[in-house]
Amino acid sequence: MSDPVAAMGLLPDRHQADFFVCDIFDAIPKDDLATMEHPIFSLSTKPDRRILSYTHNGTDITVVPSMRGLATIHDKDILIFCISQLMAAINAGRTVGRTLTLRAHDMLIATNRETSGDSYRRLREAFERLAGTRITTNMETGGMEVTSGFGLIESWEIARRARGGRMVSVKVTLSEWLYRAVLSKSVLTLSRDYFRLRKPLERRVYEIARKHCGRQPAWRISVELLLKKSGSASPRRVFRKMLRDMIEADQLPDYGMAEEAGDMIRFTRRSVIEDGPEAPPLSDRAMETARAVMPGADVYALEADWRAFWAASGRPKLRAADAAFLGFVKMRAEKDRAG
Repeated sequence: MSDPVAAMGLLPDRHQADFFVCDIFDAIPKDDLATMEHPIFSLSTKPDRRILSYTHNGTDITVVPSMRGLATIHDKDILIFCISQLMAAINAGRTVGRTLTLRAHDMLIATNRETSGDSYRRLREAFERLAGTRITTNMETGGMEVTSGFGLIESWEIARRARGGRMVSVKVTLSEWLYRAVLSKSVLTLSRDYFRLRKPLERRVYEIARKHCGRQPAWRISVELLLKKSGSASPRRVFRKMLRDMIEADQLPDYGMAEEAGDMIRFTRRSVIEDGPEAPPLSDRAMETARAVMPGADVYALEADWRAFWAASGRPKLRAADAAFLGFVKMRAEKDRAG
């Protein structure tokens, strides 16, 4: 059966299993607020060796590339993977640290990438750009404003290789700046379809909309400011044409786009009107039981999935929300074991 969304220009959904296939089950994609707000990553698909400077509302950022060029918006997938893993572990009550050991194959699956030999080579190049790109900024993370310089990741190493030379296990140490953002939960959930967006500008515009529009019905921004926030190197007229193409394609997750008078762009949250009551809150005991049923799972992601399932089922009256939720979790656990 064809995928109607892919026909509009999105990448195919290559891996339809749970988001991360590693020791944290059902971890949902998370992004840090600071890099969603401000342009840090290059939108170029070719090596970008410019020095980027950005100032907005008291925030100053300088981004200096390595010989490999600036880290790209696609390289950021690695950071999203790491942030998601850490947040899922924190929500599960596990001890976390700045250094993560990850399976390269899991990372490729999680970020909707192919798993060919060339994909492993590109993944290594992404690590090199992330470690080599240097940021100097006074951006606040975790309630602290400190002017500092750092790499997007502090270090990385291939901890284990396969016989053919491919990386199997990778050890990554995040910058203190990014790790502080995670510990303070300065993160937002992304749509799983984020990794299906083909074009760098689509990904960047989605990030900006997610950060600023959020759960509001609508949000407006001038083309000029959106150009500045995006970090695009395109002239304004070219950038405007790219936005119009995005409006016509209408494939951003969560948000629709429209052009308005005065050179403005309006973002509208999809499915804003939700008829009917909300499911009641769950008890702490129910959440602890869910953790016992699915050890290592992100119970908050499970709760979100259950609420979505309940709403899609017509919002039936719940006599015991805890019991309904735990029944859903047990079915999910059985499905995982069978799969």
